[in-house]
Amino acid sequence: MSSSSRFSRQDAAPALQASSHAAALPLPREVYLESTNRCNELCDQCPRTHLKREPDRDLSLAEVIAITSQLPVLERVVLHGLGEPMLNPELPAIVAYLRGRGAYVLFNSNATALSERMGRAIIAADLNEVRVSLDGARAETYARVRGVSARTLPKIIRNLAAFTRLQRELGAERPRVSLWFTAMRENIHELPQLVDLALETGVRELYVQRLVYFGAGLARADQALYHRAEEEHQRIIAETERRCHTHGLAFRATGSGTPVAYIGTRDVSATRPWSACQRPRTLAYVTALGNVFSCCFAPFHPGPARERVLGNVFEQPFAEIWNGPRYQAFRAAFASDQPWDQCAGCGSKWSL
Repeated sequence: MSSSSRFSRQDAAPALQASSHAAALPLPREVYLESTNRCNELCDQCPRTHLKREPDRDLSLAEVIAITSQLPVLERVVLHGLGEPMLNPELPAIVAYLRGRGAYVLFNSNATALSERMGRAIIAADLNEVRVSLDGARAETYARVRGVSARTLPKIIRNLAAFTRLQRELGAERPRVSLWFTAMRENIHELPQLVDLALETGVRELYVQRLVYFGAGLARADQALYHRAEEEHQRIIAETERRCHTHGLAFRATGSGTPVAYIGTRDVSATRPWSACQRPRTLAYVTALGNVFSCCFAPFHPGPARERVLGNVFEQPFAEIWNGPRYQAFRAAFASDQPWDQCAGCGSKWSL
């Protein structure tokens, strides 16, 4: 996607004029860098599978250096987006550079490419954290949700077991490894079985995360559990929590809430539910083609992506984008009762 064609109705002149005198914000200390948008899975809840997307591309080490050198203070870098980070051959070098900058570095992965060679490389690079997406405990369910062969889940289990064993052999405390489960009606009944997979692989943490839906594949409102959890779903989550406690495993949800509260029915009557989010002022998401979004939820929305793109780091200095008229118009809308589409659903359709 070229940034030259990214303007839309959200560029209305009044909005830009109204925000032209906004005070400049300090540059972010956290950034999402889409290390690649290539992937070896076709997840049925992913916008990469169902929505129009950018051409396949990896971010190079040189490009990462060029982007992050514009950020004087770098505290946290997330190296995932709509792709599998381990497909980028320069990933370990990118991690090592960012760790040398003093940043906390992490990424999500499906772990299909977690070979011994890659495992040794990310350990040597001092990666802080790898989060393994595991949206099913049975091979058939995983295959259906992730758009792969039924042979894929057993391979992932072998890779993870080998990796945690390698960490023990090397005495490597990092990266911290965790399993992440996107809860939906299609797979929630298998959540307790993830405890068995954690024990088999040596992973000590399980997380439940929200389904961000956009109306295609499994990413539909009728699959979501947030605000819609039934008594049976609550029982399943409670059973998983009990099993984790029995085996000394951590069981958490995205954010600060407990899994039961996170998935369970909540009061959705609050006005402007998105307004508690700090992302518009604290972080940015950069795609493999250099396009800047407000956060990692922005690519999950249907319609022309140019409506949500705030600039391109290969065409303009980051500071000019961060405090430029397009970003200011986005923040002004965020502070109003009519935020841009990528923000309007947060806190109501899915949790912040």
